[in-house]
Amino acid sequence: MYPRFLQIMCCIVAMLIYTATLSAQELDARVTINHQQVQGTSTSVFETLKTTLEQFLNERQWTNMQFKKNERIGCNFAITVKKYSPSENSFQCTLNVQSNRPVYGATYTTTTFAFNDVNFNFNYQEYDQIDFRPDVIDNNLTAALAYYVYLIIGTDMDAMSPLGGTEYLQTAQNIVTNAQGLSEKGWKAFENNKNRHAIITDLLDGSMQPLREMQYTYYRQGLDVMSENAERGRAGITKALGLLKKAYENKSLCPLPQIFTEFKRDELINIYKGHGTANEKDEIIGTLGRINPSQNSYWREMKM
Repeated sequence: MYPRFLQIMCCIVAMLIYTATLSAQELDARVTINHQQVQGTSTSVFETLKTTLEQFLNERQWTNMQFKKNERIGCNFAITVKKYSPSENSFQCTLNVQSNRPVYGATYTTTTFAFNDVNFNFNYQEYDQIDFRPDVIDNNLTAALAYYVYLIIGTDMDAMSPLGGTEYLQTAQNIVTNAQGLSEKGWKAFENNKNRHAIITDLLDGSMQPLREMQYTYYRQGLDVMSENAERGRAGITKALGLLKKAYENKSLCPLPQIFTEFKRDELINIYKGHGTANEKDEIIGTLGRINPSQNSYWREMKM
């Protein structure tokens, strides 16, 4: 009897471990909080906030997809506190969001999304339990974090299959729609062309479809091929930058192509510096120079 019982229990435990491995949450998020600009207050609230946010980001199931633990999307949420009022439990911050993915056959990761939100303001009382309800948005902290979660997941899925992240980007757009009643900045149309409303509206605009198509070409047909065939991989990157150029030409005032060149600058230089033909480099430098002329001194390094 006992050996049979032990066999059954071992099977149950094994199944539970296997199920847990399959159903791991989507994110492997790290939160950092820089509060050096805030003096004369206890630091415990910042430490508690960090723990609370990491639990919120990492323990919540954001989609119906099943991720293995080693497939979770690595991402960083770097918060810089500008002002903090203990009496009002109010924070005025900036938020730098960055996500990455591994490169096939390589030992390094590559940035897939990066954005600096200068209006990340919210109320939080130490030890508060935070939650997010997509249909009733009344908390700027969780609404903004959820918005970036779906941007991260959507961008990652676009890199895995052409336009594969549409569902998750539409969820981010729904958050913007349902957050219109919030008083904090970032959610309204026409505030500026780099707030949350503008970014997701542009991403889902038909004129920016080449930029989203570029994601798959850049990563799956470009970077992921480099370890096996550097020439073919670089050709994929060149093709991807052609799509980036098309997106820019479709809507030159949209900041998304320029944002991409900013967080990809060093990577692009390393791909073309010392490699490729002179004509290929001239074309790439011309494209990147039109999109982001402030970085021309860096783009010219490709010719070396």
